[in-house]
Amino acid sequence: MFKRLACLFLIVGACPAFADELSDAVQADYDEYLGPLFDHFHRNPELSTIEHETARRMALELSLAGFEVTEGVGGTGVVAMLENGAGPLVMMRADMDGLPVEEKSGLENASRARQVDPITGNEVFVMHACGHDVHITSLVGTARYMATHKDSWSGTLMLIVQPAEERVLGARAMRDDKIWERFGTPDYALAFHVSAGDPAGKITVEEGDAYAGADTVDIIVHGVGAHGASPHAGKDPVLIGSQIVVALQTLVSRELPPRAPGVVTVGSFHSGTKHNIISDRAHLQLTVRNTNEETRKILLEGIQRIAVNIGRAAGLPEDKLPEVIISNESVPPTVNDAELARQLRAAWVDSLGEAKLHVSPPEGMGAEDFPFFTVDPDIRSVYWSIGGTPQADLDAEAAGGPPVASHHSPLFKIAPEPSVTAGVESTVVALMTLLQP
Repeated sequence: MFKRLACLFLIVGACPAFADELSDAVQADYDEYLGPLFDHFHRNPELSTIEHETARRMALELSLAGFEVTEGVGGTGVVAMLENGAGPLVMMRADMDGLPVEEKSGLENASRARQVDPITGNEVFVMHACGHDVHITSLVGTARYMATHKDSWSGTLMLIVQPAEERVLGARAMRDDKIWERFGTPDYALAFHVSAGDPAGKITVEEGDAYAGADTVDIIVHGVGAHGASPHAGKDPVLIGSQIVVALQTLVSRELPPRAPGVVTVGSFHSGTKHNIISDRAHLQLTVRNTNEETRKILLEGIQRIAVNIGRAAGLPEDKLPEVIISNESVPPTVNDAELARQLRAAWVDSLGEAKLHVSPPEGMGAEDFPFFTVDPDIRSVYWSIGGTPQADLDAEAAGGPPVASHHSPLFKIAPEPSVTAGVESTVVALMTLLQP
Protein backbone atom coordinates (compact mmCIF):
# COMPACT_ATOMS: atom_id res chain seq x y z
CA MET A 1 0.00 0.00 0.00
CA PHE A 2 2.76 2.45 0.97
CA LYS A 3 4.61 1.70 -2.27
CA ARG A 4 1.50 2.44 -4.34
CA LEU A 5 0.81 5.69 -2.51
CA ALA A 6 4.44 6.80 -2.78
CA CYS A 7 4.33 6.15 -6.50
CA LEU A 8 1.06 8.07 -6.79
CA PHE A 9 2.40 10.94 -4.72
CA LEU A 10 5.63 11.46 -6.60
CA ILE A 11 4.42 10.80 -10.15
CA VAL A 12 7.79 9.47 -11.25
CA GLY A 13 9.33 6.74 -13.27
CA ALA A 14 6.55 5.26 -15.39
CA CYS A 15 4.59 4.08 -12.41
CA PRO A 16 2.17 1.36 -13.55
CA ALA A 17 0.34 1.28 -10.23
CA PHE A 18 -0.64 4.94 -10.48
CA ALA A 19 -1.39 4.78 -14.21
CA ASP A 20 -3.60 1.74 -13.84
CA GLU A 21 -5.39 3.09 -10.77
CA LEU A 22 -6.03 6.44 -12.41
CA SER A 23 -7.22 4.99 -15.72
CA ASP A 24 -9.52 2.48 -14.05
CA ALA A 25 -10.97 5.07 -11.67
CA VAL A 26 -11.61 7.64 -14.41
CA GLN A 27 -13.13 5.07 -16.77
CA ALA A 28 -15.46 3.80 -14.04
CA ASP A 29 -16.49 7.35 -13.22
CA TYR A 30 -17.14 8.06 -16.89
CA ASP A 31 -19.30 4.96 -17.29
CA GLU A 32 -21.37 5.69 -14.21
CA TYR A 33 -21.42 9.47 -13.91
CA LEU A 34 -19.43 11.61 -16.35
CA GLY A 35 -20.89 10.13 -19.52
CA PRO A 36 -24.49 11.04 -18.60
CA LEU A 37 -23.26 14.42 -17.35
CA PHE A 38 -21.57 15.15 -20.69
CA ASP A 39 -24.79 14.17 -22.45
CA HIS A 40 -26.69 16.67 -20.30
CA PHE A 41 -24.28 19.49 -21.03
CA HIS A 42 -24.21 18.73 -24.75
CA ARG A 43 -28.01 18.80 -24.99
CA ASN A 44 -28.28 22.02 -22.98
CA PRO A 45 -25.70 24.59 -24.10
CA GLU A 46 -26.03 28.27 -23.21
CA LEU A 47 -24.71 31.43 -24.82
CA SER A 48 -21.92 33.61 -23.48
CA THR A 49 -22.81 35.69 -20.37
CA ILE A 50 -26.13 33.88 -19.87
CA GLU A 51 -24.86 30.42 -18.86
CA HIS A 52 -27.09 30.47 -15.77
CA GLU A 53 -28.22 26.83 -15.71
CA THR A 54 -24.79 25.51 -16.65
CA ALA A 55 -23.22 27.56 -13.86
CA ARG A 56 -25.79 26.31 -11.35
CA ARG A 57 -25.21 22.70 -12.35
CA MET A 58 -21.43 23.10 -12.17
CA ALA A 59 -21.68 24.75 -8.76
CA LEU A 60 -23.79 21.82 -7.54
CA GLU A 61 -21.42 19.19 -8.96
CA LEU A 62 -18.33 20.80 -7.45
CA SER A 63 -20.05 21.29 -4.12
CA LEU A 64 -21.09 17.63 -4.06
CA ALA A 65 -17.47 16.72 -4.72
CA GLY A 66 -16.46 18.47 -1.50
CA PHE A 67 -15.33 21.89 -2.73
CA GLU A 68 -16.24 25.26 -1.23
CA VAL A 69 -18.10 26.95 -4.06
CA THR A 70 -18.74 30.61 -4.85
CA GLU A 71 -21.11 31.56 -7.66
CA GLY A 72 -21.58 34.80 -9.56
CA VAL A 73 -17.90 35.67 -10.00
CA GLY A 74 -17.54 37.98 -12.99
CA GLY A 75 -21.15 37.34 -13.98
CA THR A 76 -21.92 33.63 -14.15
CA GLY A 77 -18.45 32.41 -13.20
CA VAL A 78 -17.92 29.78 -10.50
CA VAL A 79 -14.90 29.36 -8.22
CA ALA A 80 -14.45 26.13 -6.25
CA MET A 81 -11.77 25.76 -3.58
CA LEU A 82 -10.38 22.68 -1.84
CA GLU A 83 -7.72 23.20 0.82
CA ASN A 84 -5.58 20.22 1.70
CA GLY A 85 -2.66 21.21 3.89
CA ALA A 86 0.54 23.05 3.10
CA GLY A 87 1.64 23.55 -0.46
CA PRO A 88 1.06 25.65 -3.55
CA LEU A 89 -2.18 27.09 -4.89
CA VAL A 90 -2.92 25.62 -8.33
CA MET A 91 -5.73 26.83 -10.58
CA MET A 92 -7.47 24.77 -13.26
CA ARG A 93 -9.93 26.49 -15.57
CA ALA A 94 -12.73 25.23 -17.81
CA ASP A 95 -14.89 27.44 -20.04
CA MET A 96 -18.59 26.66 -20.30
CA ASP A 97 -20.32 28.73 -22.99
CA GLY A 98 -21.83 27.55 -26.26
CA LEU A 99 -22.30 29.25 -29.62
CA PRO A 100 -25.26 30.61 -31.64
CA VAL A 101 -25.10 27.68 -34.08
CA GLU A 102 -27.80 25.17 -35.08
CA GLU A 103 -26.36 21.71 -34.56
CA LYS A 104 -26.42 19.49 -37.67
CA SER A 105 -24.09 16.75 -36.43
CA GLY A 106 -26.70 14.03 -36.75
CA LEU A 107 -25.91 12.84 -33.22
CA GLU A 108 -28.67 11.37 -31.11
CA ASN A 109 -27.95 13.93 -28.39
CA ALA A 110 -27.71 16.89 -30.76
CA SER A 111 -28.70 20.16 -29.16
CA ARG A 112 -32.09 21.65 -29.96
CA ALA A 113 -31.66 24.38 -27.36
CA ARG A 114 -32.64 27.95 -28.17
CA GLN A 115 -31.94 31.22 -26.36
CA VAL A 116 -32.39 34.92 -26.92
CA ASP A 117 -29.01 36.19 -28.07
CA PRO A 118 -27.96 39.03 -25.71
CA ILE A 119 -26.16 40.73 -28.61
CA THR A 120 -28.91 40.75 -31.24
CA GLY A 121 -32.05 40.19 -29.17
CA ASN A 122 -33.07 37.41 -31.57
CA GLU A 123 -33.90 33.84 -30.53
CA VAL A 124 -31.23 31.52 -31.92
CA PHE A 125 -30.23 27.88 -31.77
CA VAL A 126 -27.36 27.14 -29.38
CA MET A 127 -24.71 24.44 -29.73
CA HIS A 128 -21.55 23.32 -27.98
CA ALA A 129 -19.70 23.76 -31.27
CA CYS A 130 -16.29 24.21 -29.65
CA GLY A 131 -16.19 21.39 -27.11
CA HIS A 132 -16.66 23.33 -23.91
CA ASP A 133 -18.96 20.52 -22.74
CA VAL A 134 -15.84 18.33 -22.71
CA HIS A 135 -14.01 20.89 -20.59
CA ILE A 136 -16.62 21.25 -17.86
CA THR A 137 -17.35 17.53 -17.71
CA SER A 138 -13.63 16.83 -17.33
CA LEU A 139 -13.43 19.46 -14.60
CA VAL A 140 -16.12 17.64 -12.63
CA GLY A 141 -14.26 14.36 -13.10
CA THR A 142 -11.04 16.00 -11.92
CA ALA A 143 -12.77 17.43 -8.85
CA ARG A 144 -14.24 14.06 -7.93
CA TYR A 145 -10.89 12.29 -8.28
CA MET A 146 -8.84 14.88 -6.41
CA ALA A 147 -11.34 15.05 -3.55
CA THR A 148 -11.21 11.28 -3.03
CA HIS A 149 -7.39 11.09 -3.22
CA LYS A 150 -6.44 13.83 -0.76
CA ASP A 151 -3.79 11.55 0.80
CA SER A 152 -1.82 11.85 -2.43
CA TRP A 153 -1.39 15.62 -2.71
CA SER A 154 -0.95 18.71 -0.56
CA GLY A 155 -1.82 22.33 -1.14
CA THR A 156 -4.90 24.19 -2.39
CA LEU A 157 -6.83 23.43 -5.55
CA MET A 158 -8.82 26.19 -7.26
CA LEU A 159 -11.25 25.17 -9.99
CA ILE A 160 -12.63 27.94 -12.20
CA VAL A 161 -15.75 27.60 -14.36
CA GLN A 162 -15.43 30.51 -16.75
CA PRO A 163 -18.20 32.19 -18.75
CA ALA A 164 -18.07 33.96 -22.10
CA GLU A 165 -14.83 32.63 -23.55
CA GLU A 166 -16.34 32.77 -27.03
CA ARG A 167 -16.73 36.52 -26.65
CA VAL A 168 -13.36 36.85 -24.85
CA LEU A 169 -15.14 38.53 -21.96
CA GLY A 170 -15.25 35.98 -19.17
CA ALA A 171 -11.68 35.73 -17.95
CA ARG A 172 -11.29 39.49 -17.83
CA ALA A 173 -14.64 39.84 -16.03
CA MET A 174 -13.61 37.34 -13.36
CA ARG A 175 -10.26 39.07 -12.93
CA ASP A 176 -12.00 42.45 -12.70
CA ASP A 177 -14.23 40.93 -10.02
CA LYS A 178 -11.06 40.64 -7.93
CA ILE A 179 -10.79 36.87 -8.14
CA TRP A 180 -7.19 36.82 -6.89
CA GLU A 181 -7.87 39.21 -4.02
CA ARG A 182 -10.87 37.11 -2.95
CA PHE A 183 -9.48 33.61 -3.39
CA GLY A 184 -5.69 33.96 -3.56
CA THR A 185 -3.24 34.32 -6.44
CA PRO A 186 -2.32 30.92 -7.89
CA ASP A 187 1.25 29.73 -8.08
CA TYR A 188 0.31 27.87 -11.27
CA ALA A 189 -2.55 28.21 -13.77
CA LEU A 190 -3.70 25.37 -16.03
CA ALA A 191 -6.26 24.82 -18.78
CA PHE A 192 -6.84 22.61 -21.80
CA HIS A 193 -8.93 22.65 -24.97
CA VAL A 194 -10.32 19.71 -26.91
CA SER A 195 -9.15 19.66 -30.53
CA ALA A 196 -11.11 18.27 -33.48
CA GLY A 197 -7.90 18.15 -35.50
CA ASP A 198 -6.05 15.68 -33.26
CA PRO A 199 -6.61 11.97 -32.48
CA ALA A 200 -9.07 11.35 -29.67
CA GLY A 201 -7.49 11.04 -26.26
CA LYS A 202 -4.04 12.31 -27.28
CA ILE A 203 -2.26 15.13 -25.41
CA THR A 204 -0.44 17.95 -27.22
CA VAL A 205 1.51 20.66 -25.43
CA GLU A 206 3.64 23.49 -26.77
CA GLU A 207 6.61 25.03 -24.97
CA GLY A 208 5.84 28.50 -26.30
CA ASP A 209 2.74 30.15 -27.72
CA ALA A 210 -0.25 27.83 -27.59
CA TYR A 211 -2.69 30.38 -29.00
CA ALA A 212 -2.37 33.68 -30.80
CA GLY A 213 -3.29 37.12 -29.60
CA ALA A 214 -6.28 38.65 -31.33
CA ASP A 215 -7.65 42.10 -32.04
CA THR A 216 -11.06 42.96 -33.40
CA VAL A 217 -10.83 45.95 -35.75
CA ASP A 218 -13.53 47.94 -37.55
CA ILE A 219 -12.83 50.24 -40.49
CA ILE A 220 -15.49 52.81 -41.34
CA VAL A 221 -15.02 54.13 -44.89
CA HIS A 222 -16.84 57.40 -45.54
CA GLY A 223 -17.78 58.29 -49.07
CA VAL A 224 -19.97 60.66 -51.01
CA GLY A 225 -23.22 59.14 -52.24
CA ALA A 226 -24.31 59.43 -55.85
CA HIS A 227 -26.30 57.73 -58.59
CA GLY A 228 -24.66 54.57 -59.90
CA ALA A 229 -24.78 56.03 -63.39
CA SER A 230 -22.83 59.10 -62.30
CA PRO A 231 -19.83 57.80 -60.32
CA HIS A 232 -17.92 61.00 -61.02
CA ALA A 233 -20.36 62.84 -58.77
CA GLY A 234 -19.48 60.83 -55.66
CA LYS A 235 -16.70 59.10 -53.77
CA ASP A 236 -17.34 55.38 -53.84
CA PRO A 237 -16.68 53.74 -50.42
CA VAL A 238 -17.00 50.26 -51.96
CA LEU A 239 -14.07 50.94 -54.29
CA ILE A 240 -12.05 52.57 -51.50
CA GLY A 241 -12.85 49.71 -49.13
CA SER A 242 -11.88 47.14 -51.77
CA GLN A 243 -8.52 48.84 -52.25
CA ILE A 244 -8.03 48.75 -48.48
CA VAL A 245 -8.82 45.01 -48.36
CA VAL A 246 -6.24 44.24 -51.05
CA ALA A 247 -3.58 46.51 -49.55
CA LEU A 248 -3.99 44.97 -46.09
CA GLN A 249 -2.64 41.68 -47.43
CA THR A 250 0.76 43.30 -47.86
CA LEU A 251 1.13 43.73 -44.11
CA VAL A 252 1.82 40.03 -43.60
CA SER A 253 3.52 39.36 -46.93
CA ARG A 254 5.77 42.43 -47.04
CA GLU A 255 6.07 44.03 -43.60
CA LEU A 256 6.38 41.10 -41.21
CA PRO A 257 9.58 39.04 -41.19
CA PRO A 258 8.96 35.85 -43.22
CA ARG A 259 9.11 33.64 -40.12
CA ALA A 260 6.95 35.91 -37.97
CA PRO A 261 3.35 34.67 -38.01
CA GLY A 262 0.48 37.09 -38.39
CA VAL A 263 -3.03 37.18 -39.83
CA VAL A 264 -5.18 40.03 -41.14
CA THR A 265 -8.59 38.76 -42.22
CA VAL A 266 -11.49 40.91 -43.41
CA GLY A 267 -14.43 38.84 -42.30
CA SER A 268 -17.21 41.26 -43.22
CA PHE A 269 -17.71 44.04 -45.78
CA HIS A 270 -21.03 45.86 -45.82
CA SER A 271 -22.10 48.82 -47.95
CA GLY A 272 -25.03 50.10 -49.90
CA THR A 273 -28.70 49.31 -50.29
CA LYS A 274 -29.43 49.04 -54.04
CA HIS A 275 -27.87 48.19 -57.40
CA ASN A 276 -27.75 51.71 -58.77
CA ILE A 277 -26.83 53.71 -55.67
CA ILE A 278 -23.29 54.62 -54.71
CA SER A 279 -23.34 54.50 -50.95
CA ASP A 280 -21.83 57.06 -48.63
CA ARG A 281 -20.47 54.48 -46.17
CA ALA A 282 -18.79 51.07 -45.99
CA HIS A 283 -18.06 49.00 -42.92
CA LEU A 284 -15.20 46.49 -42.81
CA GLN A 285 -14.79 44.06 -39.89
CA LEU A 286 -11.38 42.51 -39.31
CA THR A 287 -9.72 39.97 -37.08
CA VAL A 288 -6.01 40.50 -36.54
CA ARG A 289 -3.79 37.77 -35.05
CA ASN A 290 -0.27 37.82 -33.63
CA THR A 291 2.08 35.91 -31.35
CA ASN A 292 3.87 38.84 -29.73
CA GLU A 293 3.46 42.55 -29.01
CA GLU A 294 5.94 43.65 -31.70
CA THR A 295 3.97 41.89 -34.44
CA ARG A 296 0.74 43.29 -33.07
CA LYS A 297 2.13 46.83 -33.22
CA ILE A 298 3.25 46.41 -36.84
CA LEU A 299 -0.15 45.09 -37.92
CA LEU A 300 -2.33 47.61 -36.09
CA GLU A 301 -0.24 50.60 -37.09
CA GLY A 302 -0.16 49.30 -40.66
CA ILE A 303 -3.95 48.98 -40.81
CA GLN A 304 -4.32 52.59 -39.68
CA ARG A 305 -1.74 53.84 -42.19
CA ILE A 306 -3.17 51.92 -45.14
CA ALA A 307 -6.79 52.84 -44.50
CA VAL A 308 -6.17 56.54 -43.99
CA ASN A 309 -3.81 56.97 -46.90
CA ILE A 310 -5.94 55.07 -49.38
CA GLY A 311 -8.69 57.46 -48.37
CA ARG A 312 -6.37 60.35 -49.10
CA ALA A 313 -5.37 58.84 -52.45
CA ALA A 314 -9.05 58.62 -53.37
CA GLY A 315 -9.41 62.33 -52.75
CA LEU A 316 -11.40 62.20 -49.54
CA PRO A 317 -11.17 65.35 -47.43
CA GLU A 318 -9.44 65.09 -44.06
CA ASP A 319 -12.74 65.05 -42.18
CA LYS A 320 -13.96 62.05 -44.18
CA LEU A 321 -10.89 59.82 -43.99
CA PRO A 322 -11.50 56.18 -42.97
CA GLU A 323 -11.83 55.53 -39.25
CA VAL A 324 -9.98 52.58 -37.68
CA ILE A 325 -11.54 51.36 -34.43
CA ILE A 326 -9.75 48.77 -32.28
CA SER A 327 -12.10 46.91 -29.94
CA ASN A 328 -11.40 46.52 -26.24
CA GLU A 329 -12.14 42.79 -26.68
CA SER A 330 -8.55 42.23 -27.75
CA VAL A 331 -6.62 39.38 -26.11
CA PRO A 332 -2.89 38.76 -25.75
CA PRO A 333 -1.24 35.51 -26.91
CA THR A 334 -1.49 32.41 -24.72
CA VAL A 335 2.16 31.63 -23.98
CA ASN A 336 3.14 28.54 -22.02
CA ASP A 337 5.92 28.62 -19.47
CA ALA A 338 8.48 26.49 -21.33
CA GLU A 339 10.04 24.90 -18.25
CA LEU A 340 6.65 24.07 -16.76
CA ALA A 341 5.44 22.63 -20.08
CA ARG A 342 8.49 20.34 -20.19
CA GLN A 343 7.85 19.28 -16.59
CA LEU A 344 4.23 18.37 -17.29
CA ARG A 345 5.11 16.62 -20.56
CA ALA A 346 7.58 14.44 -18.65
CA ALA A 347 4.96 13.71 -15.99
CA TRP A 348 2.42 12.68 -18.63
CA VAL A 349 4.93 10.40 -20.32
CA ASP A 350 5.96 8.84 -16.99
CA SER A 351 2.40 8.37 -15.77
CA LEU A 352 0.35 7.78 -18.93
CA GLY A 353 2.95 6.51 -21.39
CA GLU A 354 4.71 8.00 -24.42
CA ALA A 355 1.90 6.87 -26.72
CA LYS A 356 -0.49 9.27 -24.99
CA LEU A 357 1.48 12.28 -26.29
CA HIS A 358 0.94 13.71 -29.75
CA VAL A 359 2.96 16.23 -31.74
CA SER A 360 0.73 18.61 -33.64
CA PRO A 361 2.42 21.90 -34.60
CA PRO A 362 -0.16 24.69 -34.56
CA GLU A 363 -1.34 25.64 -38.03
CA GLY A 364 -3.95 28.26 -37.31
CA MET A 365 -4.03 31.45 -35.25
CA GLY A 366 -6.88 30.72 -32.87
CA ALA A 367 -7.12 32.92 -29.79
CA GLU A 368 -8.21 32.47 -26.19
CA ASP A 369 -8.93 34.74 -23.25
CA PHE A 370 -7.10 32.50 -20.75
CA PRO A 371 -4.13 34.97 -20.68
CA PHE A 372 -6.24 37.41 -18.68
CA PHE A 373 -5.76 34.97 -15.81
CA THR A 374 -2.00 34.69 -16.28
CA VAL A 375 -0.74 38.23 -16.89
CA ASP A 376 -0.73 41.18 -14.51
CA PRO A 377 0.29 39.49 -12.30
CA ASP A 378 2.33 36.99 -14.25
CA ILE A 379 1.44 33.43 -13.27
CA ARG A 380 3.31 30.38 -14.54
CA SER A 381 0.88 28.59 -16.79
CA VAL A 382 0.42 25.76 -19.26
CA TYR A 383 -2.39 25.36 -21.76
CA TRP A 384 -2.55 22.03 -23.58
CA SER A 385 -4.91 20.29 -25.99
CA ILE A 386 -6.75 16.97 -25.94
CA GLY A 387 -7.58 15.29 -29.24
CA GLY A 388 -11.27 14.74 -29.86
CA THR A 389 -11.62 12.98 -33.23
CA PRO A 390 -11.23 9.21 -33.75
CA GLN A 391 -8.04 8.34 -35.65
CA ALA A 392 -10.11 6.48 -38.25
CA ASP A 393 -11.95 9.71 -39.15
CA LEU A 394 -8.67 11.59 -39.51
CA ASP A 395 -7.25 8.80 -41.68
CA ALA A 396 -10.37 8.82 -43.86
CA GLU A 397 -10.06 12.56 -44.40
CA ALA A 398 -6.38 12.18 -45.33
CA ALA A 399 -7.35 9.52 -47.87
CA GLY A 400 -9.81 11.85 -49.58
CA GLY A 401 -12.87 11.00 -47.53
CA PRO A 402 -15.24 13.36 -45.72
CA PRO A 403 -13.51 16.24 -43.98
CA VAL A 404 -13.49 16.42 -40.20
CA ALA A 405 -15.73 19.29 -39.15
CA SER A 406 -13.90 22.22 -37.63
CA HIS A 407 -14.68 24.00 -34.41
CA HIS A 408 -17.67 26.37 -34.67
CA SER A 409 -19.15 24.29 -37.49
CA PRO A 410 -22.75 23.02 -37.18
CA LEU A 411 -21.27 19.59 -38.06
CA PHE A 412 -18.73 19.70 -35.22
CA LYS A 413 -18.65 16.61 -33.03
CA ILE A 414 -16.28 15.16 -30.49
CA ALA A 415 -15.87 11.56 -29.35
CA PRO A 416 -16.81 12.18 -25.71
CA GLU A 417 -15.43 9.14 -23.90
CA PRO A 418 -11.74 9.34 -24.95
CA SER A 419 -11.82 13.14 -24.80
CA VAL A 420 -13.31 13.44 -21.33
CA THR A 421 -11.27 10.63 -19.80
CA ALA A 422 -8.03 12.01 -21.29
CA GLY A 423 -8.99 15.44 -20.04
CA VAL A 424 -9.42 14.12 -16.51
CA GLU A 425 -6.30 11.95 -16.58
CA SER A 426 -4.02 14.67 -17.96
CA THR A 427 -5.36 17.23 -15.50
CA VAL A 428 -4.99 14.92 -12.51
CA VAL A 429 -1.40 14.08 -13.42
CA ALA A 430 -0.60 17.79 -13.87
CA LEU A 431 -2.18 18.66 -10.52
CA MET A 432 -0.51 15.79 -8.69
CA THR A 433 2.81 16.91 -10.12
CA LEU A 434 2.40 20.49 -8.91
CA LEU A 435 0.47 20.02 -5.67
CA GLN A 436 3.36 18.99 -3.49
CA PRO A 437 4.45 20.76 -0.28
